[in-house]
Amino acid sequence: MADADDDAGEQQQQQPSPNKGGKKRVRIAELPPKQSFAAFSPDNYPNDEDATYLHHDDDIADDAAGSTAPATNETATSGPGAGWTNGQLPLQFTPAITLHPYTRSGRLALYNHHRRWINFQSSWSRIGGENATEMDAVHSTSSSGASVMTGCLVEEGKTVRALVAQLCECFYKAGWATGTGGGVSIRVGGPNENRPYRIFVAPSGVQKEDMVGDDVFELDMERNVVAPPKTPNLRQSACTPLWYVVYQRNPSAMCVIHTHSMHAQMATLLDPSEQCSVLRITHLEMLKGVGNHSYDSILEIPIIDNRPTEDLLAEQLDDAIAKYPKCNAVLVRRHGVYVWGDSWEQAKAQCESFDYLFESAVKMRSMGLDCGLVPKSGTYREEDEQDEEMKEVEEGKKQKVLTSATTTAAASLAPPAFNASGATDNKADLQCSGTIIPLVPRDAKILLLDIEGTTTSISFVKDELFPYILEVLFDYLAALSDDQTESILEQLTDDMTALNDNHPAKQEYERNARHIQPEYDDTVSRHVEEMVKALMKYDVKATGLKALQGDMWEAGYVSGELKGHIYSDVIPMLNWCKENDTKVCIYSSGSIAAQKLLFGCTTSGDILSYFSGHFDTTSGSKRESESYATIAKELGVETEDVIFVSDLEAEIEAADQAGMKVVVAVRPGNATLNQTTKEKYPVVRSLLQLCGTD
Repeated sequence: MADADDDAGEQQQQQPSPNKGGKKRVRIAELPPKQSFAAFSPDNYPNDEDATYLHHDDDIADDAAGSTAPATNETATSGPGAGWTNGQLPLQFTPAITLHPYTRSGRLALYNHHRRWINFQSSWSRIGGENATEMDAVHSTSSSGASVMTGCLVEEGKTVRALVAQLCECFYKAGWATGTGGGVSIRVGGPNENRPYRIFVAPSGVQKEDMVGDDVFELDMERNVVAPPKTPNLRQSACTPLWYVVYQRNPSAMCVIHTHSMHAQMATLLDPSEQCSVLRITHLEMLKGVGNHSYDSILEIPIIDNRPTEDLLAEQLDDAIAKYPKCNAVLVRRHGVYVWGDSWEQAKAQCESFDYLFESAVKMRSMGLDCGLVPKSGTYREEDEQDEEMKEVEEGKKQKVLTSATTTAAASLAPPAFNASGATDNKADLQCSGTIIPLVPRDAKILLLDIEGTTTSISFVKDELFPYILEVLFDYLAALSDDQTESILEQLTDDMTALNDNHPAKQEYERNARHIQPEYDDTVSRHVEEMVKALMKYDVKATGLKALQGDMWEAGYVSGELKGHIYSDVIPMLNWCKENDTKVCIYSSGSIAAQKLLFGCTTSGDILSYFSGHFDTTSGSKRESESYATIAKELGVETEDVIFVSDLEAEIEAADQAGMKVVVAVRPGNATLNQTTKEKYPVVRSLLQLCGTD
């Protein structure tokens, strides 16, 4: 009786059981009835599992190849494991493969052969381009494997739609697309494939974690709907106009991602004034992941202000992409970020890398670190050991000047620009020494002043003048004629040619210049931009660069965008000298033209009329005593009739050797003084301390 019941049970199990939709219940072959499975753990599968559950590839393939019988109720009506592979399911996939995720051989097959992402290409790598290797510091293009599509546009469209949905779900889980925000656009086809572009865009206002391919729009390059989504009552993403800005501005872009990442939003608020138009990040390993940059590059990510609706951002986005062609992202203040790439994989990888950098920038700021500054230590740096003299600079004030003897010769033709130096903690120096302070007009007829650290904060050049050059360079060049731009390029090329081949500025320029695309870029302007950035990054004092900086600063001062900084005691001191017939002159490493620009457009107005003379390094190096004798001769006085004021010890010693009276200026943030200097020379905290008749 028991046997009969068992037979009856088996017959009943083999009968097709109708269910909703008319599909047949499929019995898994070779499994005993009512067998239950223990919860999976790495150790609970038997050694003969492959034989037991028919997962031996060769046996199944042989069975499938030798079978000509039509499909029965034991054959799956749809390919099991859909979504696990990019191509068609192999012949050996039988109903037993429905156990793939839960069995050892199933997992081996899945993770050995079948990628998790739905795709229309067999593989991808961020390392692309001719002669590219894994050792390259910079990668700009990616590479893809063979297409797994059969040429059927319907199948391709179905695949891309599903991929858009899969990406949106992924970004939701990452916290980038919550509350229906964010989205993805993928472009396929184009001239390289001898067919029109097709653009697939996510819809607006849907829950990104619940999206399906049937929700996705298919458009052409004119934004006409080629195929609407099957899901009714949907609207195109509000990001669509911005995706098209990227595609039209950057022909190589094949995917654009928009996220509402918290890290991206907070990165736009690192500047409390919310006026900064760019976020700078350097010396972080993940810079390699954003394209066009290496670990020690300075990544500049443009920031545009948010608007009430996304379409209003289109013009700002277009300007930002044009201004920063090396960056594959644009931040939107208090909003999020747009990222693109030459494939959906590259766009996704770069989006992940950018997000990592944004998080790093925010966390570094909480630690008191600036993500845009080159670290003083803790990282490898190249130095030109052949020119020790040019590397010798003031500790805490002057940045290292990495240049060759040929650069020195070129720079001597014209005075170098101001130094871009940062502030240091010099509170201990604000205590005056016991030495006697010389007074004007009692002890001297002429007051000779340095600028940086004396009349003007040393950080003014670093924090305002130098960043101004980089911020307005694109617009400045765009306003010039072709002849003017080519003339600038010739001068900068001479600057580069004068550098040693191993100079880091020259190497960086050559590395970045390889990514200039003549078919898309204004080649002359792009070369100028790359040269300026490289020369300024390594603080190269060169004739062409100095001339360009001077012209740009002049335009900035004239327009009112720049205002020269002076300390509050400067004008009262100048008035005292004027009333007491004491001449005041300037001697600075900045060119005479740059000096006049600064004092002609200060925060207190034009004060040039107070000065009786201007001197720069055309009179000689400020570290050589002969220079001070030359200046005294030009002024028609003896060196002892001049009081020279500077914050720099080497300059003070040179002037002292020449016979001038010297005073050390101590301002907040200046380089710290050694004890010998404080004991030997008088120290002042204000230039008014120099004013007196007795």
